[in-house]
Parts: sequence; structure tokens; C-alpha cells
Amino acid sequence: MRLHRLTVSAFGPFAGTQTVDFDTLAAGGLFLLRGATGAGKSSVLDAVCFALYGETPGARRANRLRSDHADPKRLTEVRLELTLGGRRLQITRLPEQRRPKKVGAGTTVERAQTLLREWVADSGDGTPGWHGISKSHQEAGEEIHRLIGMNREQFCQVVLLPQGDFARFLKADSEERGKLLRRLFDTERYRHVEDWLAEQRRAQEAAVQAGRRRLRDLASKAEQAAGPGAEPPEGWVPDTDSDAGLTAGVLGWAAVLRSGAAEQAAVAEAALAGAESAQRAAQRQREAAEELAGRQRRHREALARAERLAGFEPAAAEDRRRLAAAQDAVGVESALRLRESAAEAFRRAQEAERLHRAALAAAPGEDGRALRGADAAELAEAELRLRAEVVRLEAARAEERRCTELLREQRSLAADRSAAETLAEEAEDWLAEFEGELARLEEQHAHARSATAKVEQLDGQRAELAARLDAARERDGLRAEITAAEPRVAELRTAALDAREHSLDLRDRRLAGMAAELAEQLRTGQACRVCGSPDHPAPAEAAPGSRVGAEDEERARRAQVVAEQAWTAAEQALTALRVREATAAGAAGPDGPDVLAQALAELEREHRAARHAAESLGRVEQEIARLSQDRARRGDELREAKERTAVLTDRLQALNAEQEALAARVAAARGEAATVADRAAALTRLTEEVAAAAAAARARAEAAARLDQAEAELGKAAATAGFADAGAALAVLLPREERERLEARLERHRAETAAVRRELALPELAEAAALPPVDLSGASAALRAATDRLGQAHAARAAADERCAALATIGRQLAGLAAELAPTLDRYERINRLASLAAGTSTENRLRMRLESYVLAARLEQVAAAASDRLVRMSGGRYTLVHSDDRGTGNKRSGLALRVVDAWTGTERDTATLSGGESFFASLSLALGLADVVTDEAGGMPLDTLFIDEGFGTLDEQSLEEVMDVLDGLRERDRAVGIVSHVADLRARIPAQLLVHKGRRGSTLALAGREDA
Repeated sequence: MRLHRLTVSAFGPFAGTQTVDFDTLAAGGLFLLRGATGAGKSSVLDAVCFALYGETPGARRANRLRSDHADPKRLTEVRLELTLGGRRLQITRLPEQRRPKKVGAGTTVERAQTLLREWVADSGDGTPGWHGISKSHQEAGEEIHRLIGMNREQFCQVVLLPQGDFARFLKADSEERGKLLRRLFDTERYRHVEDWLAEQRRAQEAAVQAGRRRLRDLASKAEQAAGPGAEPPEGWVPDTDSDAGLTAGVLGWAAVLRSGAAEQAAVAEAALAGAESAQRAAQRQREAAEELAGRQRRHREALARAERLAGFEPAAAEDRRRLAAAQDAVGVESALRLRESAAEAFRRAQEAERLHRAALAAAPGEDGRALRGADAAELAEAELRLRAEVVRLEAARAEERRCTELLREQRSLAADRSAAETLAEEAEDWLAEFEGELARLEEQHAHARSATAKVEQLDGQRAELAARLDAARERDGLRAEITAAEPRVAELRTAALDAREHSLDLRDRRLAGMAAELAEQLRTGQACRVCGSPDHPAPAEAAPGSRVGAEDEERARRAQVVAEQAWTAAEQALTALRVREATAAGAAGPDGPDVLAQALAELEREHRAARHAAESLGRVEQEIARLSQDRARRGDELREAKERTAVLTDRLQALNAEQEALAARVAAARGEAATVADRAAALTRLTEEVAAAAAAARARAEAAARLDQAEAELGKAAATAGFADAGAALAVLLPREERERLEARLERHRAETAAVRRELALPELAEAAALPPVDLSGASAALRAATDRLGQAHAARAAADERCAALATIGRQLAGLAAELAPTLDRYERINRLASLAAGTSTENRLRMRLESYVLAARLEQVAAAASDRLVRMSGGRYTLVHSDDRGTGNKRSGLALRVVDAWTGTERDTATLSGGESFFASLSLALGLADVVTDEAGGMPLDTLFIDEGFGTLDEQSLEEVMDVLDGLRERDRAVGIVSHVADLRARIPAQLLVHKGRRGSTLALAGREDA
């Protein structure tokens, strides 16, 4: 990597645009950056870092990038040309910043920009030039990082060797030194390996612990299944998870439990067989006793039933007699019921005939009274004749209804014809007045349209005058505000300039007394912050009354900022007022507000009159449209009314002729009745009464015949049954329900008597009755006792079987768990050993060094070896740096210690014992060695440009000469080295110099021998 040109604008202390030509500056290989303290020497390095990475070095990242001295309109920009990997690139970066708005007052945010370009032989038109690669922050950053091979922190440590960092690195403890090495060598992957191993160990340990818990759970289940007295032996689960016999003890104990459970099951099986035999014998004895007791009870019950049946025998004989007589009279009962039914039917038929004939006599007209004494045949003939007359009247009823409909239709048609004639007359009258009304409306329409056009014209004139009047009033008001604001702006400008002059004066005075201020901070034995020496022979002193502190300078700076902000705000407000006044004056014209207001009032009066006339336009247009629609509608109504009148007249004439013919036929049909319907209803009622009377006469004759027949049948039935007459049969006759009840009772008596005789005749009952009574409760008690013993034996056998099954299942589970835990324990043992070794906690790791520290220690050995090559030359062959892996004190771990070997004494001692100058060239050697190692680590990208920031003030002349010899050696292979320092001796030794001048308007850059404005 070689730098060619750096251009900065409004960056850090540089208010304008400054350019550094590194090709010219580093032509000799070694150049010096010098200037007063605070001038901006380190800002040049900040600009290089910002161009490459978009950020400044870590120690100065919080500083603002934009210059406080810059013109607000000038944007902060950094452009760097360099060669990376054989490619010449140009990087341009603009940070996010505020700038004045292009239109209006105030500021806006300008977004950050990045542009990466490459110099090519053909830029597209056949000529060499810059070719754009990317405008994306991310893409440009990734490309630059790929070419350099280092991140920002590595670059700042390797290329921009920072102030004091390596002195702290030289004397830091292992923890602090490890932080820097981790950032530079990116050993995070090794820490991830440590974390991964620790995580795997925790996971495997959790699996082992889970296995131990499952083992304990299965052991508890086995103990519970085996019952009391089955406690596991001591130490059945080993304390160490890596023990291969983790499950051996519990497996043996489980086997013992299964053997004992099998013996208990055999004992329970034998006891169950004996209990079953005893229970079966007791069951048989109980069944025999129950059978004998049942036979004895049956015999006793049979004797009691026989005695009860013997007492019921006289009543049974009487029931048999009554039943026999009632059964003989059953044949007369049906004939008697038939005669009674026939007599009741005859009576009802006589009453019905009487009522129908009375109704027939009460019917209106002579026909009903003439038929009152007629017989059944005459009544049937009269019914047929009347029904034929009713059928003839149905046709007359239809003609009568048609006459009624014709009358209604004639009245409706007459009304419709009258309405049509009236509508035709109204339409003729309206059409006669149409033309005059239309001419009147068209005249009003023309007048309203001319008024509408005038309103539109006046609207434009009125709006223009109103805008001019508002602008004139605003113009006069703004002029008054401008007159009042101008003196205030002048006062604020004067105050801001005074505050700036005061702030700059205090800054110059403080810089002049900076040596005294730094001297006050010196402490005996502590290194100087400027030169690094612990000796302070002649510290500077401040002149009386000239002391200016940082607080004074900060108060003055804040007062300056407040004054400048007030002036800027007032100036912007005044400019805005002037712009608004110019705009309002252009819009108002030369006339004043009074003239414009009078002209606007006159236009308003004229506008109101024209608008009033124009408002009638819509109404007139609506009336004309409505009148046209009414004319068409009236014409249609007149034509339709005339046509409808003619049609209705023809229809009325046809209906009149039809109605006259039908009226004659209807009058003949209705006779003396009011209507044909009344006549037909009367004949229908008479026909129904005649038919009812005829049916009643026929029913009475039939009922009389059936009654005579029933009387004859009753006499025959009584004689056949052996009774003198029907009365004798009726005396002994019983209802059917009573007969059925007697038959059922006698049948139950007979059946029960036979059953008792059969029961008493059984020999087993007689034998049982001869024996003494059975002790059934004793047999039951013996059976219950045997059954209880059998239940207990079954429960014991089931418990033994369940215990054997449970222990067998648990044994299989324990065997499976043992097989499952074997690989888990093996993995845990291996991963635990690796994790402890990587974490530095294992006894095998004698240095207690973590994996990441081990890698960093290897890198530190390389750094110490590379640094010693230069330190030997700088110290005249006296000192070398070595890496030490001695264990730290207390709980501190080893691996990242540095020791210095003194060749004069042959001793190895701590780096903190070096003097100020010795510490400088030891730190410089360490920085250069670290740069070499990091470069190799990053892929060997050649670093053709290198910067060393401060520290030379601690060296004596001989040491400085030796350091310069080493730096001269860095120029080999065309390498450029820049030294940032204000040591006077270096000015004579290094002819190529970049001067940084500090001033009130910002800093500037210039090459030695010429000044850049």
C-alpha cells in the first residue's frame, strides 16, 4: 500500500482545501510532519484513516470531523489517492453534515457519500482516466478491506503507530496486552472454540445428570415394587460420572430383588391352591344345606295350601251351580238383545219421520203442504221433479250474474268516457296559451346569460385587485419590520465579532502558557506527557497575570458560539424579511392601499348587481325545459283522449244490446222471487226436505219389519233353552264379565288343588320333612370364611405376579439405560477433558493457559522476535525482548508476559524497569515488529507508507542516532516512513517536511521551503 495524494476540505482544523502530495513528500523515503501543538498534525493521519474506513482512529473517534472555521457553504470532504494490490484507486468520502438550504433560510442534513474510483488505461473514450467502481458505503468498504487485508484497528496499529499506545502495551499486564492482541490478530474464533467446548461439556454433563436421575428413579420404582425391606446397598450409584460401573451396582441389586420376588410368587401359588380346595368343599356343603332346607320349606308350604283349599270347597260348589244355569241361558241372551235393539230403532225412525213431515208442512208455497200426507213413493217422485227444476235454474242464475256485470261495466265505461272528454278539453286550452309563455321565458334567458358572462369577467378583476391590496399592505408592514430589524442585526454582528476576537485572544494566550500548564501537571518520577522522561530539571512557569485556563477558554468559546448563533439567526430573519418585501412589492404594483381599496369597492358593487341578475339563469332554463316537456305531454294526452273516447262509445253500444236480451230471459226464470238465485235456493231447500221425509218413511217401515222379526226369534230361543218363556231365562242370566270371573276363579281353584297334591306326592319332599331342620347359617359362615381365605390367597398371588412383572420391566429398563449411558459417559469424559484443557483449568495444562491465550502467545513470540531485531540495533546491542509463559501471581493466568534481557548484566527483568528513552525505542521496536507480524497475518500486503506518531523527545543524541538508523532501514524496498514530531533535532536530520501552520481562520499545510495559502 502506497499513498499518493491526500486532499481535505473543511476537515478537522483545516477550514479550506488542503492537499498533501505524498509522492513528492516521500521521495527520499523519510519525511517529517511538524507543527505547533494542536495545529493538526494527527488530523492528517485521521483523514487517511477516514478515507479508507469511514471512521477516524479509536482514540479520536468522538471528535467532530467538520471544521469549526469552515465556511457554512463548504462541505467537509476527504479524497485519497493510493495504490493497493497494484491498482491505483481514488477514495472520496463526505460525512453526514448540516449545510445551508439552497432555497429559503435554515439548514438541512447532507447525507454521507462515498465514491470509489480506479485509474484505467481506457476510460471509455480511448483515453486514460478515472473509472467509477462503487458509490455504496458497504461495497466500497468491503473492496478496500479485501485489498488491504486489515480492519481499521489493525491498520491504525500497523500503519499509524499511535501516540503512547505501545508504551502502554510494553508495560501492560497480560490482560491488557491480550485485549490489543485480540483486536489485531482476530483470535475470536479460538475463543468461540473454547465457548463451544464449554457448551458441549454442559450439554453432555446435563445428559449424564439426566441419566443419573433416571437411574435413581428406576431404583426408587424397583424399591417400591419390591416392598418393605428392599433398600439398595450403600454406594450403589458412583459419585464420579466417568466411572464405567455407574449402573453395575443397581443392576446386581435389581437381580437380587427379582430372585426374591420369584420365590414369593411360588409360595403364594401353593397357598392359593390350598385355599381354592377348601373353598370348593365349603361351597358344596352350603349348596347341600340350601337344597335340603328348600325341600323342607316346600313341604311345609304345600301342607298349608292344602288346608286353605279344603276350606274354600263349599263356595266353589255354589259357583259351579250358578255358572251352569247362566251358561244354559246364554242362547236366549242374544235374541233378547236383538229384540231390544230393534225396538229402539223403530222408535227413533217414527220420531224422525214425524219431524221431517212437520218441516215439509211448514215450507212456503203449496208444494210442501200438498206433500205432507204423501207416502214414500210419492215423496220420491216429487224429489226427482224438484231436482230437475233446480238444474234448469242454474243456467238462469249465470245469465242474471252476467246482467249485473254488464250494468257495472256500463257505468265504468261511461265514467271513463267522461274523464277522457274532460282531459281533451284541458289539453286544447293549455296548448292555446303555450306560445306566449315560451316567448316570455326566452327573453328572460337571454338577459340572464349576458349577466353571467359579466360576473365571470368581474371575478377575475376582483381577485386581482384583492391580491394587489393584500400585497400592498404586506409590503408596507414588512418595510416597517426591516427598518426596525437592521439596527439590531448590526449590534449582534458587532457582538459576535468581539466574542470571536476575545475567544481567539484567550486561545493564543493559553497556547503561549501551555508549557507552564503542562509543567504544573508534572509529578516527580512520572513520565512527561510530551517527552516521556521521568526527570523534570527546569519546568516552565507562567508569567504573573497571564494565566489562562481551559475553563476560561471554554467559557469564551461558548460565548462566541452563542453570539454567532444569535447574529446568524438575526441575519437570516432579516434576509427573509427583505425577500418577502420584494415579493410583495412586485405583486402590489405602484399604487397604494387606499387607491386599491376604493377600486375594489367599486368592483364589488358592480359584481353584486351582475350576480343578482345572473342567479335567475338556472331557474329560467329549468322553466323552459319544463315548458317543452309539458307541451309534448299535453299533445300526447289530447291524442290519447280522443282515441279513448271513440273506443269507449263503441263498447257502450254493444253492452246495451246484450244487457236488454239477458234481462228478458232472467225475468221469466225468477218468477215471483226477487232474483233467480232466491228462486233456486227456495227450490233447493224444498227438495232437500222432500228427500229427507222420503228417507224417514222408508226407514220407519224397515224398522217395524225388523222389530217383528226379533220378537219371533226371542220366543224360539227361550223354548229351545228349556225355559217356559223368555222371562224365566232372563232371571238366571249373568253378564259375560261375571261368567268369565266365575270360570277363572274355579279354574284357579282346580289347578292349585292339583298342584298341591303333586307337591305332597314327591318322595324327596317326604324324606326331607322326616329329617331334622338344617343349620343354614353355620354352613354360610363356613363358606364366607373359606371365601375370604381364597381372596387373600388370590391377592397375594396377584401381588407376587405384579411384583415379578414390575421388577422384570424395571430390570429391562435398567439394562437399556446402562447401554444408553455408556456412549454418553464416554463422550462426556472426552469433551470434559478437552474443555478443561482449552479453558486452562485442567491439571494437564501446567501453564493454566487458555486456548486463545496460547494462540496469542505464539503471535507474541513472533512479535518479540521481530521487535528484538530492531531493539538490538537501537540499544547498541544491549536489549532484546522475549516472551515469557511464567504463571502470574495469585489467580492470574500465564502466557502473555514480556521480559527484557539485558546483555550487559545477563539478567532478565520486567519492561517497567526501562527508563523513558529506553521505553521509547523498546516501544518503537515492539510497534514495528507487531506491524511486520500483522502484515504477514493479513496476507503479506506490502506496506509502502508508514507513520510514527511522537515519542522522540525522550532520546539523547546517541539513542536518537541509533533509532534513526533503524528507521532508515525501514526505507528499504522503496518504503516511505513519516514521523509526526516537533523535536527540533529531527528538522535538521529529515529534509522532507510537511509543515502544519495554526491560525485564527484554521490550519494550513505546506511542504518545507514553500507556503500554501
